[in-house]
Amino acid sequence: MLGCTLLAGACSDKEEGDTGKGTGSITISLPSCSQLTGSGIVLTAQAEAEEKAVAQRGFCYATTPDVDIDHTLAGASGTGKMFTASLKDLKPNTSYYVKAFITTKDNQTVYSPELVFTTLSRETDELLANYTAPDYPDNYLSVAEWSKRSEWNLSNVHDPTIMKADDGYFYMYQTDASYGNVHNQDVLHGENGHFYARRSRDLVHWEYLGATMRGTPAWVKEKLNELRLELGLLPIGNPSHGYWAPVARNLGSGTYRMYYSIVTDHYIQSGNKTGGAFENSWTERSFIGMMETTDPAGNQWEDKGYVICSSTDRGLNWWRDSASDWNGYFKWNAIDPTYIITKEGEHWLIYGSWHSGITAVQVDATTGKPLGDLGVPWKSEYLSGYGQLIHTRNIHQRWQGSEAPEIIYNPETDYYYLFMAYDELSVAYNTRVARSKNITGPYLGINGVNVTTGADIYPVITHPYKFINGHGWVGISHCAVFEDGAGNWFYASQGRLPKDIPQINASNALMMGHIRSIRWTQDGWPLVMPQRYGATPLAKITLSELIGDWEHIDLEYSYGQQKEASLMTLAGDYQITAGTWKGNSWSFDEEKQILTANGIDLYLQRETDWEANPRKHTIVYAGYTTTKTYWGKRNRYLHDTGETFIVTKLKDNEKTNNHTHTLFPALFYKDMGTTDSS
Repeated sequence: MLGCTLLAGACSDKEEGDTGKGTGSITISLPSCSQLTGSGIVLTAQAEAEEKAVAQRGFCYATTPDVDIDHTLAGASGTGKMFTASLKDLKPNTSYYVKAFITTKDNQTVYSPELVFTTLSRETDELLANYTAPDYPDNYLSVAEWSKRSEWNLSNVHDPTIMKADDGYFYMYQTDASYGNVHNQDVLHGENGHFYARRSRDLVHWEYLGATMRGTPAWVKEKLNELRLELGLLPIGNPSHGYWAPVARNLGSGTYRMYYSIVTDHYIQSGNKTGGAFENSWTERSFIGMMETTDPAGNQWEDKGYVICSSTDRGLNWWRDSASDWNGYFKWNAIDPTYIITKEGEHWLIYGSWHSGITAVQVDATTGKPLGDLGVPWKSEYLSGYGQLIHTRNIHQRWQGSEAPEIIYNPETDYYYLFMAYDELSVAYNTRVARSKNITGPYLGINGVNVTTGADIYPVITHPYKFINGHGWVGISHCAVFEDGAGNWFYASQGRLPKDIPQINASNALMMGHIRSIRWTQDGWPLVMPQRYGATPLAKITLSELIGDWEHIDLEYSYGQQKEASLMTLAGDYQITAGTWKGNSWSFDEEKQILTANGIDLYLQRETDWEANPRKHTIVYAGYTTTKTYWGKRNRYLHDTGETFIVTKLKDNEKTNNHTHTLFPALFYKDMGTTDSS
């Protein structure tokens, strides 16, 4: 199929670069193209020429090859080495041949090599032309107050979990967190409740539903003090708690189940709050509870009580040398639950954070509680009842720097995927994924390393980053991974603005909910797209759209660093002419929608360009090697210089030759109010 590529053949009325006597040497590059639509394109060329010798510069084009200035001309803007023009009123799904040219003051004409591009089909062009990008702001300070929570949309999202219910809505639940802790400030109406809910039909526009838990369940204090009594400790009269990281699942039988974690903010030994003077013991254990509903829209949940708590193999030795001792009293830390029903129908609860690693325990399908008796949670002989290890970064220590497991099963690949959050959450947060044929492992990274027995997981699938002309994002992790019922997979997490953005107070405290689409590699690894999901039409990407500038990010792991984009240029002769891969070649598998550059497969998708103003659709990519991750975005606007003029000058009695091709199928999200025409 013809695309925006170099076409072999004659390049000028004379040999290229021969401009005639007295004009000096002129050479013109193969044009690059951007902003391709069904009726237009922006062309850019670079020339080496003495400005005083140039009478005219521009582009000539036609629907037949071997074009020259007797065909249609587009006058160009720009001086010096670079000039550009916008071609308009083209026919959809048609191949055009184009050369850049310079005419000298002594009436000599020099041409570039000839380029051929194909305009988009009418259907694709209409879809993209009618696309409206999300307009909610990333800086949500104007609606940050509790009184404006109905306007939050994806503002103030932390540790999200998402499930699709039988009513067609996606439901999101989260940790209690907000900018300025406004969720704790409604003093007129008492406690605001916990584990706030939202819902959406399209994953873009979200309705705030309020708390799923109205107040702290009575069992939390009762269980806490029951265990303290057995330890010989005084009860805590008025415990202080944090409400963290729920996971919600549709059980498929009209029942919806949510596991949640409640942490206790007191020292073990004294029972004092950790905000007081350090007293050489660890903080109290955390608890995982569970609640259920048959009506997520009504947001009325029935609490089912205690499920499991933090456990240890260190008996009563809760001594801590100093506040900087991170060796951990608890072995399994009962926070950050995730929940899965295996392909065999078994129900498993996976949980853990920082202390020693991540553990899995099988639960009863009906009750949601552990199958076996747990036993005393501070004696090593009972530790196995609290689960078995499925991931640790370092088997020899408890300070892990990893948390927030999320586990899913993909029947298309027949693998279980364990997603993990690494490092501190304000900036350095990044996400990894490993996979296994069995729910309890062993889990292997993309490099084949067994991470169940102790190792860093690769690949990195999200990382702090920054595209050109944007502030970028940090703290992108603690994810939910879900499928929409039509075979489309998504990744959701929070993202934080970087620190010290001008005119935004405490910018790193702003947490926006991020949802990204996932593409799966040919060998079964999930790739998270670099731009957030904006319901962009998934019309198939054509070769012509790839020529030009890209913003390329090497997402290699660098602790706490925002990886910044650099420009990479794909030329029409299948060479990379700018960027870190300059001098290497590229190719395109149109059927699989894979761009291969520098020997690396980069999986393409249409997404929203969140850095554009106004926001628009664009094309992005993501790809892996066994050691690195790459993200990229098509830079469609780098050479956009506005309106230019077009002059028509056709040969006498010439008939145009239309090169039409089969329409590309348009791919849509089937459950989101669109039609599947594939």
